[in-house]
Amino acid sequence: MLLYVIVGLLIFNVLLLVILLLRNNGSNDVTERMGRLETNITKDIADFNIDFSKELREDFEKLNEKVENKLNRIYDQVNERLDQNFEKTNKTFNNVIERLTKIDEAQKKIDSLSTEIVSLQSVLTDKKTRGTFGEVNLQYILSSIFGDNNSGIYEMQHKLSNGFIADAILYAPSPLGTIAIDSKFPLENYERMTNRQLTPEIRKAAEKQFKIDFKKHIDAIATKYILPGETASEAIMFLPAEAIFAEVNAYHQDLLKDAYNKKVWITSPTTLMSTLSVISMILKNMERDKYAKVIHDELNRLSLDFSRYKERWDKLSRNIDTVSKSVKELHTTSEKITKRFDSINKVDVKTIASSSIINDEDEDVLEIEE
Repeated sequence: MLLYVIVGLLIFNVLLLVILLLRNNGSNDVTERMGRLETNITKDIADFNIDFSKELREDFEKLNEKVENKLNRIYDQVNERLDQNFEKTNKTFNNVIERLTKIDEAQKKIDSLSTEIVSLQSVLTDKKTRGTFGEVNLQYILSSIFGDNNSGIYEMQHKLSNGFIADAILYAPSPLGTIAIDSKFPLENYERMTNRQLTPEIRKAAEKQFKIDFKKHIDAIATKYILPGETASEAIMFLPAEAIFAEVNAYHQDLLKDAYNKKVWITSPTTLMSTLSVISMILKNMERDKYAKVIHDELNRLSLDFSRYKERWDKLSRNIDTVSKSVKELHTTSEKITKRFDSINKVDVKTIASSSIINDEDEDVLEIEE
């Protein structure tokens, strides 16, 4: 708007001088003065364009510097938050790797124990000894997976409300809930039915008694350790010997079906470790989800920052377009003024009537204002 006012004043002064000069009827002098006046006006307009372009360029540079500084600050904040979150994630992964290493070490030790369990005659001489061995083995597996004395996840020798004591209680995440684990070791009849030196009749009778004892263990676990409202709807029978577990799974499907119907899951050291490892990973994932929520919140805040940046950038783009349009209009006006001066220089001043001069003046002023 200021530019239009300046140009209008310049044109008004030029036309006023032309009228004054025409009244003096000095055509040569008028032509000379008009030429000087045109030169001065052209120079003034050129100087104005240079100054205006310089100021506009300086404003653009300042604006660009502000935008660049803002982007750098946003970039630094994003990097800082990402570094913090990556550091937390790396710590979690390192803990998982450390646990897996411990599990691998425990598996190697259990494998060596499994080899010795195959021939237990010289070690496990009675039921009490076998019970103690199963409990120790169970505690070793739990401590290997979850750590020692981790009462928030498992508890040994837990007494239930019905008075019975489970070898272990596992506080699993929902929907599993509290799961009782009891160790059973039916060894005598297993050894008889797998001893090739005995007669088929003795082995057959031992197999029958083995099934009876095994079903009693299933019934006892289902009755004692599955309590509605206190424990989960299933319980775990832990067999310390891999050989017995393999025998049941390979040749006694009726026992597995009976256990399934009564929601008693039969495990060996290897399968129990696998089950507990899955539960451990679920617990770790639940803990990691907390960090994922923090990352999600940070990304949401970052998204808001980017949205504000886009709005400001769009506003800047519209302002730049407006300035560019104004410069083009200024250039068009300058061209028109130059052409009008050229026309004045070429026309015989004596033939121009005063009324036509006034009309031309009005038309030029209206054209510039538009």
